[in-house]
Order: sequence, then C-alpha cells, then structure tokens
Amino acid sequence: MYTQGLDQKDKHAASGQAIAESAEQLAAFQERIDAEEKIEAKDWMPEAYRRTLIRQISQHAHSEIIGMQPEGNWLTRAPSLKRKVILLAKIQDEAGHGLYLYAAAETLGVSRDQMVGDLLSGKAKYSSIFNYPTLTWADIGAIGWLVDGAAIMNQIPLCRCSFGPYARAMVRVCKEESFHQRQGFDILVTLSRGNDAQKAMMQDAFDRWWWPSLMMFGPSDTDSKHSAQSMAWKIKRISNDELRQKFVDATVPQAEFLGLKVPDEDLRLNAKTGHYEFGEIDWQEFLDVIAGNGPCNKQRLAKRQKAHADGAWVREAAQAYASKQAARAAA
Repeated sequence: MYTQGLDQKDKHAASGQAIAESAEQLAAFQERIDAEEKIEAKDWMPEAYRRTLIRQISQHAHSEIIGMQPEGNWLTRAPSLKRKVILLAKIQDEAGHGLYLYAAAETLGVSRDQMVGDLLSGKAKYSSIFNYPTLTWADIGAIGWLVDGAAIMNQIPLCRCSFGPYARAMVRVCKEESFHQRQGFDILVTLSRGNDAQKAMMQDAFDRWWWPSLMMFGPSDTDSKHSAQSMAWKIKRISNDELRQKFVDATVPQAEFLGLKVPDEDLRLNAKTGHYEFGEIDWQEFLDVIAGNGPCNKQRLAKRQKAHADGAWVREAAQAYASKQAARAAA
C-alpha cells in the first residue's frame, strides 16, 4: 500500500502490512512474475514492488513533461512552417505521454497532485538529458535522433513490463517515439546535404549530445542499485550496459551515413564480437547533473514551477465547476 497522504494510524497499519508480507506471499508473487503473468493494480504485490514502480513511472512521466521545454524553445524559430508543425505535433505527443504515465502511476495509489508536487519541489528526478541546452536548430535533430533513439531502446522492453498498466501505456508511447526519431534524423539528413556551415552546426550538436545520450541508459549494471531487483521482477528486461551497447551499435553506422565523426577517439569496431567498443563515460558529469548542477537544471524547474502557478486559476475553476455540478446532481 502506498502510504503517502495517509494519517498516522493508517501509516502504522500500512507499515505493519509490509512487515507481515510472508515468504509464501512473496514466493507466489515471484511465481506469477516468472510465469510472465501481468500484475494488475488490484492484485497483491510486495510494497517494494509498488514503490519501485511509483518511482520509475513518475520519473518517466516527469521526463516527458520537462522534455517539452528544450524543443519548445525552437517552436518560433523553426526554419519552415512544415518543420514548425512537425515539432508542435511532437511536443504534443510528449504531453500525452506524460498523461498516460501519470495515469498508470495513479493506479498504484499515488495521487497526481503528489507526483507533480514532488517534481516542483525538486524531490523527484527526471532524465538528466533534459538539462542540456538546445543552442541551434541542429540540436532539435540531435534530440530526435539520439535522445528519442535512446528512449526507444529503453522503452520497447517496457512493453513487456510485468506491471500491466505500465506495459500497455508503453505500446502507444513507443509507436510515437519512433516517429520522433525519424523526425530528428530527417532534420540531420537535410543539414548533411547543406553548406559547410550547416554541416559544422550538425557536427557541433552531435558532439554535445553524444555522451549525454549514452548516459541516458543509467550507470553500469555493477553500479546500479535498482537494476538487479527490477530485472528479477521483470519491470526491467534488459540491463543498462546491454541497452547502451545496442544503441551504440545501431547509431554509429547512422552517424557515418550523415558524414559525422563520433566524438570518441577510443571508438572501434571489434571484428570478433561485431560490437563497437567505446570510451569511458564521464559519470561524474552524470552525477552532477542528477544532483541539480547541470547547465539548465534550475531553468527547467523554474519554468515548470511558473507554468504550474500560472495555471492555478484553470484548476481552481475546473474544481469549482465540478463542485457546482455535483451539488446540482445531489439536489
């Protein structure tokens, strides 16, 4: 049972329930997981499983909402009406993804207000990638190609997540993310056929987004405190390192097609394994951004806080209208 918002008596009861989880219950739950059964919101589940899902799904939802900002920065400066309409559609999709994911998390007993409050207070995390600036139009292409490409690698396995509401939400999310990746790659293909300045702009964006994109898969499996349990529960299906390797193997040939040089002197194809070997990731940079010290952390959160405050009157009006309609129905 999710205990946020319960009174003290209820919290003690929930705590007792968690402690009372028997070995038989846990074994039966794991048997369902191992048998590839979907766990639904009303099914019994370990408290730790519920908490893990709330943390992961809410952070995923926050990432979709914050992720609208770097691209929204270019809506008024897109180079053509066609590009503007496509970008607007993509940003709208991301808002929808946040909605699906908040709804999936709510089935676990956490309120939307609590999740949004945790984001606005800085308590909740979102993907570190969205704390980097979009300096040129080429960045929009790099985000679509690299960031959404990495997201697809991460999210396709989630369509087989053991928690039913999350898995079902991810089916549509992944279909739309594939459009986002093609949108980004198309921007870069166009730039690759342009003049020297456009090609240089594309290379600069690639240089800045390559390493943060590799960080999106999270720390190495040996350093990730959540991976082993999430894999056992089949919330997660493929390890961080495996997904990162798959992304590199798929992306390097695409970079070569675009005429881009990967900003990694250690990158080489291992003929025996068929995989690209790549250099060491600067995990200190990743930790700094996660801790709130990235290039745009404060800016992203401040903008989200302002948007929430500016929309207060809409929420209040909707609540007043709902109360009025309920009163009329009860009369």
